[in-house]
Amino acid sequence: MSTAAMAAGKTIAVSWKTFQEERWKTDEAAIKAVVEADGDKYISTDAQNSAQNQAADIESLSSQKPDVILVVAYDSDAILPSIKAINDAGIKAIAYDVQFEDPDSLYITFDNVGVGRIMAQEALKVKPKGNYAFIKGDKGDPNSTFLFQGQMEVLKAALDSGDVKNVCETFTDGWKADAAQKNMEQCLTSTGNKVDAVLSENDGMASGVVAALAAQGMADGSVAVTGQDGDKAAINRVALGTQTVSIWKNATDLGTVAGKAAVYLANGGDPAKFEGVAPFDGGKNHVKMNAILLAPTAITKDNVDVAIKAGHITKEEACAGVAAGANAACG
Repeated sequence: MSTAAMAAGKTIAVSWKTFQEERWKTDEAAIKAVVEADGDKYISTDAQNSAQNQAADIESLSSQKPDVILVVAYDSDAILPSIKAINDAGIKAIAYDVQFEDPDSLYITFDNVGVGRIMAQEALKVKPKGNYAFIKGDKGDPNSTFLFQGQMEVLKAALDSGDVKNVCETFTDGWKADAAQKNMEQCLTSTGNKVDAVLSENDGMASGVVAALAAQGMADGSVAVTGQDGDKAAINRVALGTQTVSIWKNATDLGTVAGKAAVYLANGGDPAKFEGVAPFDGGKNHVKMNAILLAPTAITKDNVDVAIKAGHITKEEACAGVAAGANAACG
């Protein structure tokens, strides 16, 4: 369904690949705040993790003649005909959070290779040796590959020396928690529960990983578990010690930048001249795009207060169930 906040001026549209994950609501609130403050109109659709739905959604949005469409692509290859149609209609396109390779579109995201590096660095701090499992995101999402690329850069020496062993590696359909849980269950079965670290590529999947570990009595912090997005439940798991790190990509910051960029493009601005833009050709086909890559923040047990002080999560939410004195941020 399409939603609209009526206002004068330009029209900014967003095609969400799914609106079922917690973080996208934060992104949307930030984008809408900028768009509506400029007196513009916001419309959106939810593809519900379907490439076919997203193609239909973009056609529907385009028929409303928006000035800019931000696209969170479900499948970065399947979306390309829709992006061509956007371009042909004279509408500006923004690849939001997920890259699709189109030289005419502006790409706005966090440094996902960098996120992967931080995941591996944090895992190595607590598990410098051992069996590592890699629970990757959806195969059709290039972020899955960017994250894994960053992880491999950091882990190369440990893998080459044999200190770290890759015992499980799998993509996860739709980044779904239940699919990640099944992947982790299969990994534990195949290794006889001999897993020391799990590089889960987002927090939703980390919830499934922790559930699989808990079923085997292994969710006591003895297995390092990574994630990203700064989901509130994940930050609570970090405070509890069942998740090692959540790489917080402040969705409010990302949405605010994207909203400002959309308004700028809607008013005829040159994407190459927008603040923070630099060339990017790190996609699988090395298509050169104008891009903005924001820096993420690692949330660990030692700095949960960073997210609390930023207003991203309350102390009560972050510290729910945490024993007194177990975490500095929780008192």
